[in-house]
Amino acid sequence: MSEELGMIIDDATDTMKKAILHLEAELVKIRAGKANPNMLDGINVDYYGSPTPIAQVANITVLDARTISIQPWEKNMLALIERSIMAANIGITPQNDGVQIRLFMPPLTEERRKELVKKAGGEGEQAKVAIRNIRRDAIEDVKKLQKDGLSEDAAKDAEKEIQELTDKHIALVEKHLATKEKEMMTV
Repeated sequence: MSEELGMIIDDATDTMKKAILHLEAELVKIRAGKANPNMLDGINVDYYGSPTPIAQVANITVLDARTISIQPWEKNMLALIERSIMAANIGITPQNDGVQIRLFMPPLTEERRKELVKKAGGEGEQAKVAIRNIRRDAIEDVKKLQKDGLSEDAAKDAEKEIQELTDKHIALVEKHLATKEKEMMTV
């Protein structure tokens, strides 16, 4: 029985870590006023009929704190990349000079910063809900094992361990949110 408990707890741990990784990926996409090439993750360009991430058809470099340069490997991709960025609605207008595309990060207004903090908070809340759902599922699995003959003490210990895991991961979510908020509110 304890092997099954171990598997339930390991599975819950892995899934909670994935929730944290997803949160980190989503927070990176929220711009904090600084140029970050990861902002372009998730934006695909039509490359000969198949949707392809921009990073696979162009060099993406950060020129300075507020400028990203996108230099396509093929000149005919310039207009397609520009169109994809416009369609992604990331709040930045691409500047095409015929050789490369530059993205200039406008300075964030106080209102926009607060909006972005709210958006980050929403992502954090989604991560917390996911972690709590993982906890619920793991505890249900433990209760099923208890019905199948697991001792009450072992079940209580497992539930306590699952709760500690949950608390630890929710604290991680809070830490990530606090870091991102600090980064966004710094002018």
